[in-house]
Amino acid sequence: MSFDHSGRVALITGAGSGIGRATALRLASEGAAVAVVDVRLEAAEETVAAIAAGGGTGVAFDADVRDRSEIESARNGAVNAFGHIDYLVNNAGLVRMSALDELAEDEWDLVLDTNLKGMFVVTQELFRVIADNGGGAIVNLSTIEAEVVVASRGFPQPHYNASKGGVKMLTKAMAVELAKFNIRVNAVAPGAIATGFVPGADWSSPEAWDSIKDRVLVPRAGEPEDVAAGISFLLSEDASYITGAQLPIDGGWLAR
Repeated sequence: MSFDHSGRVALITGAGSGIGRATALRLASEGAAVAVVDVRLEAAEETVAAIAAGGGTGVAFDADVRDRSEIESARNGAVNAFGHIDYLVNNAGLVRMSALDELAEDEWDLVLDTNLKGMFVVTQELFRVIADNGGGAIVNLSTIEAEVVVASRGFPQPHYNASKGGVKMLTKAMAVELAKFNIRVNAVAPGAIATGFVPGADWSSPEAWDSIKDRVLVPRAGEPEDVAAGISFLLSEDASYITGAQLPIDGGWLAR
């Protein structure tokens, strides 16, 4: 299924790779112009090149979601390039693997500032631009680890869980706060997606698959395109009566 985003403009953070890149390519293929934002300009430019190769339109910006001035610059650049912004995808994030008894405060701050505070900063800097164009939609990237802890699988990350649990409630709060501006806010919660995002976990490898196959109901690892499809739906008019929700895209992980 394809959704119509013709004439729309999307700004996507962390779009230089993985789910962010897949989402940029998906939205561009469905008619949206895409502002590709990443902390690595070269990666953002590679995504824009891929968009152009598919016949779409994109522009690259480098920005750290923790830096308000850099986000302002990317926002202004997108408006200068396309005239307006309709969609925001808060995709930028990171994970670090440290158990609670070894977790340093600076690592805690890095993860929370990037995954949660960064989402607040970006949304605060963009929502008025979206509102000024009549409203639109925001999708935040959460994870099934906002609901469950998988440290028993060898991936201790209490700071990551805390940040993504915060994303779930921040999404609800944003949905309430921004409804008066005609902006819907939802989240997607990916499960085991083959992106290389988790250090040492290539979910497409036989070894990694053995570690998760008893958890999922769909017999494969997820792909970035699976998440991009869910994001496209939540941004689209087909989801016009959905806000404040978190959509699991997890192959059934949370079902048991």
